[in-house]
Parts: sequence; structure tokens; C-alpha cells
Amino acid sequence: MTTVKLVQGANAILGEGPLWCERSASLYWIDIKRTALYRYTPGQGQTGFWLLPELAGCVASVADGRLLVALKSGLHLFDPACGALERLADAGHARPSLRYNDGAVDARGRFWVGTMADDGDGPGDLHCFEHARASRVAVAGFACANGMGWSPDGTTMYVTDSGRRTIFAYDFDVDAAQLSNVRPFATFDDARGVPDGLAVDAQGGVWSAIWDGWRLHRYAPDGTLDAVVEMPVQRPTSVAFGGADRATLFVTSASVNVSSDGLLRGPLAGSLFETRPGVAGLEQHCVSRAWLGDAVAAVPR
Repeated sequence: MTTVKLVQGANAILGEGPLWCERSASLYWIDIKRTALYRYTPGQGQTGFWLLPELAGCVASVADGRLLVALKSGLHLFDPACGALERLADAGHARPSLRYNDGAVDARGRFWVGTMADDGDGPGDLHCFEHARASRVAVAGFACANGMGWSPDGTTMYVTDSGRRTIFAYDFDVDAAQLSNVRPFATFDDARGVPDGLAVDAQGGVWSAIWDGWRLHRYAPDGTLDAVVEMPVQRPTSVAFGGADRATLFVTSASVNVSSDGLLRGPLAGSLFETRPGVAGLEQHCVSRAWLGDAVAAVPR
């Protein structure tokens, strides 16, 4: 049985967006509802905490050591060294109820991010930022665009639609940044919970945090469920590989709207966990200086 360890008892309302930063050998993650950004460093504990001015859906690494933060109002650059936050691009959401949710960086350094409406006011989309100020809708009509990632060879992109309880697979053209041949990869019924955040391992396995499922799932590249990790909380939210060998799987969780029974069974709701599933993750790509273009001045490192 795979052991799950508590690494940070943060009591997050909606912990999300774990991101391993190899440059700092640390994990960044957010509490969406508290508008907070955390940094956890193995062996040291919490090494950073910052309050953000508004809701953040996710963070991504920038090659110079800063973070790309997807706030509700748009993309921003955040410098952990000094706490400076700089606006990069306005969101331009089609409706004011929309916000950015989960996101990821592809092998060419493009930023992909989904949108969702917290109040259930219609669907969101999957956006591709070819450059810092060049965004397009890659796929429209997601009920709740969530965790995403790519196969080890980069030819398949996985995108979770939590609203439809489905992880979708697409053929991915990395040169053209185009998606095609969509098909369901994994689907869930009411009894199994809701797929949330996602990570892909070096063997092509797709890991999904199962909201209201008390577990993590690993799917083989053919979509077969081949591993389950039981969690001590009702609402695991997202996963990310990290550590020096990329073989530690970090798991965020939520306490929002968990019933009294759920809190009795899982009093660590909202904490950060880790497990060693026996497989390593993929290298995480960074947003490059070229992607930023002239949108913001370079910061020498």
C-alpha cells in the first residue's frame, strides 16, 4: 500500500495548483479562496507565503525564476525574491463571471489555461497563449476546464472537464499548437467522485486527483485504471511530481463545503501531502524570455 504523508497542515479552503520549481527546489501552490500563494521546501517546511490581490487559478514557472500567475483579471509576473507583482496581460474574459483555473506550459513554452465560472454561469474555454499578449481559444465549451498535461512524447494532450466528469485526450501538434481527434480518456459516475487536477508520469501514466473520491487514480496510456492511492481527505484537488528525483507526488486538498462527517473522517482537509508512487514525473517546462517578448522588462538572474 502506498503511504501518504502530511507535509504541511495549511487548512486551505481550496488548495490547488501545485507546481514544482527545479530552480528553487521548492513546491509552489495556492489557496484560491484565500488568495494566497505558498512555497514549501522539502526539509525546511513552509518557506514562503504571500497574499495575492485577487483569485488566482494557477501558477507556472518562468525561465528567469519568476512565476506566471493567472489572476482573475489577467496574467501577472510574480517575483518570489521581493514579492513584486507585475501585470502582463488583461484577461478579457467573455463574461465577468469567468476566471482562470488550471494551466500548464507545453514543450515550446506556450501557456495553456482553462476558464470556468464559479457561479455556474455557463461554460468556459481552453485558451492558448502563444505569447504573453497573444491568446486564442483552442477549445470552447468546457463546463469546468481543469487539470491538463502531455504524454511523454508530446503527441497527446490530456484536459480534464470536471463539469462533465471526464478526462479528454487530444492529438497534439506541438509545432502548430493545434488539438484534434478529441476522445474521452477516463469518465466518472457520481459514486466515483470528480476528476480534478492532473499530472503525467515518465511512463505515460495519467494521475488524477479525485474530488469527493478520497483517492488518486493512475490511468495507463490506454485509459485503463491501474493504480489507486487512498487519501486521508475527501477532496484532493491536484497533483504534481517533484523532489530531486521527480519521484515525489505532491497532493493539494480542500476543506471548502466538506460536511461535518467528512471533516470527522478527514480532519486534515486543506493540507498538503506527499507520496512516493514508484514512478517519476516529467520535466516541467518554463515560460521563456522569448514568450514574454517586450511585454515586460527582463530580470537578470
